[in-house]
Amino acid sequence: MQDIAELERRITAAMERIAKGLDRVPAPISPVTPVQGDAPVPAAAAGPNEVARLTEALDEERMANAQLAERLKVVRDKEAKLRGALEEQIAELMRQLDAQGLELSRAHRTMVKQGGQLRSLREAAEAQVADPALINRTMEVEMEALRATRGAEVAELEDILAALDPLIAEEGAADART
Repeated sequence: MQDIAELERRITAAMERIAKGLDRVPAPISPVTPVQGDAPVPAAAAGPNEVARLTEALDEERMANAQLAERLKVVRDKEAKLRGALEEQIAELMRQLDAQGLELSRAHRTMVKQGGQLRSLREAAEAQVADPALINRTMEVEMEALRATRGAEVAELEDILAALDPLIAEEGAADART
């Protein structure tokens, strides 16, 4: 029984300390309470005109925020389209570069082969040996070199035409508008 009395006394003391602590805590400010200058104004002191003005200002800010969000969406969409177009253009340029690289590689291999054939033909001429097969091989290599050179030129012309097509289409559209 004595333990119960001791516990009751301790609980009462704790309750008194809590009550004293609550007296020192400031009252919370309502989130709807308007503020004038640096000091908060109690909600009861703010008139209906002030609440209406603040509500209108809040609505204007929300509308401005919505407009900015829409503008941002438009800008992001435009940027995405532009990025897609640039990525397509880069892919096309890479394809053209690969085609030119293959043609140039083919031309290089042919030129090296042609140099060897011409060297062999010159040695045969210096030895005054007429070898029709050697002359035929040299002529074949020469023809292959010409084909490789033509292929490189065709690839370059295709690149030029691909670059000119948008300009021609743009010029045609401008002429159609006038």
